[in-house]
Amino acid sequence: MTATETTRTSAGHMIVRQLEREGVQRVYGVPGESYLDVLDGLHDSPIKTIVTRHEGGAGFMALAEGRLTGNAGVAMVTRGPGAANAYIAVHTAWQDATPLVLLVGLIPVADRGREAFQEFDITGWFGSTAKWVTTLDDPSNAAGVIAKAMHIARSGRPGPVIVGLPEDLIREAADPETIAPTPDRASAGSAADLADLEQRLAEAEHPLVIVGGDGWHGPAGAQVSAWAAARGVPVAADWRAHDAVPHDHEGEGFVGILGYNHPAYLGRLFDEADLHVFIGVPRLDVLSDGYTIGQQTPAIVVTPGEPFGHAGRLDTHIPADIVTFAAAVSAAVPGVQPTDARVQRVREARAAFCEYRHCAPGNPATGVDVNSVMITLRERLDDDAVLTFGAGNHTLWPMRYLSHNSPNSLVAPRNGAMGVGVPAAVAAALVFPGRQVVSIAGDGCFMMNGQEIATAIAYGAEPITIVIDNGIFATIVEHQEHWYPGRRSGTDLVNPDFASFCRSFGGFGERVESTDEFEGALGRAIESGLPAVLHVVQDPAVRSPKEDGND
Repeated sequence: MTATETTRTSAGHMIVRQLEREGVQRVYGVPGESYLDVLDGLHDSPIKTIVTRHEGGAGFMALAEGRLTGNAGVAMVTRGPGAANAYIAVHTAWQDATPLVLLVGLIPVADRGREAFQEFDITGWFGSTAKWVTTLDDPSNAAGVIAKAMHIARSGRPGPVIVGLPEDLIREAADPETIAPTPDRASAGSAADLADLEQRLAEAEHPLVIVGGDGWHGPAGAQVSAWAAARGVPVAADWRAHDAVPHDHEGEGFVGILGYNHPAYLGRLFDEADLHVFIGVPRLDVLSDGYTIGQQTPAIVVTPGEPFGHAGRLDTHIPADIVTFAAAVSAAVPGVQPTDARVQRVREARAAFCEYRHCAPGNPATGVDVNSVMITLRERLDDDAVLTFGAGNHTLWPMRYLSHNSPNSLVAPRNGAMGVGVPAAVAAALVFPGRQVVSIAGDGCFMMNGQEIATAIAYGAEPITIVIDNGIFATIVEHQEHWYPGRRSGTDLVNPDFASFCRSFGGFGERVESTDEFEGALGRAIESGLPAVLHVVQDPAVRSPKEDGND
């Protein structure tokens, strides 16, 4: 079938029509000749096609959309090299349990197994890192395959789904009818499970609630926070999932973020608890300090799918989605009133948290004090601002000092992938055009996907990126100094002028070399109404926020 013979009933066009029915508003991708019929179907579609500058950027934008909305983000890439570039986002979605659908163009069916140009084994590549990998072999079932892919990506423990699209087959005729999306299972858990949870909480002397994962939409976080407060139970968050519950609601007990670089008081609280209630996340590697604390603590785990990766003792698994569970427990009556001792314990933990995130100006030998940057950001960020970042020591400052009081206000990789921040910020600005979006990037992290500023310019997104430039891969330098003192190797960076880089695309850029320059630069970036980069020069000797007795 030639391009001029293509009709609205081709498989490629039916893929687009099914995505429309699934509520998809944007797809992200780098174009490829292997899925031209899908691109042709998007020509007349209300779905916005966001053309990115790298397949990794496309994947991370789709990942961000999935995390922020709960619907699967959709990315499109071509075969071989394109699929390889997108793999990092698939791994992130797998470990972070985030819904993502990756459409991958493939070689013609007749060329399979002949080492054709850009041929690869899609199942061999993605089979261990996706919930489902399939290739569309029946063009008449194009809508059905997409409907199934979207449902699998969202349901149970969310994650990535890979759909291969042979370039010749998607031009063939398909069934012209779309399929009703499969409803997601909504469950609060059984009445017996919820009653047992209340009983166990009432009997515990010092329980702890740990929240995390995706799916904290609408009032769910505030409901869980108020539910725990009414029972005298502090709430901690998993690493890089700390927008699940509000941080600053008066009278409630959010006490901090577990995982790498957590404060000492929080590690003790976790390890000394006599009951763990995990909501949205099981007891995983990072939040348990590499499986070293809290392993034998009685545990109740509430997750929509099996508690994949849970370590240590597991007493009860409650299969429930977060929103429905939160609504159910918020209406429950506490089994008993919390004892004075439990209330006091929450107050002490909360006070320790507030002290730990107290942000005092520092005095670095050179460059900008990032503590002061955080103070300024606190004052200028809206309550529903979205923060994004990738991986590196630069993330220690926003994780420690900045609050999240609105749902869906953080995109950060729980698998530690660098390069997430900029594309995630572009996607966040497209998903929530009325909200502030700020990405905090290290110099190494920014350079992995900083070219996606071009995508922001192209589609009118206005994120602000703060690049913390210390000229090194600081996290690795810290490990080298610990294990191989005096033998740094392979960790120095030579950087461009990041502000000029952004201006070259048509955005706003300003270099900040001293602490007192940052506030004015941030104000000008906000007022510019453009994608912006503030190039903040940091003393390379400053690797983390201030040290104090709680560290």
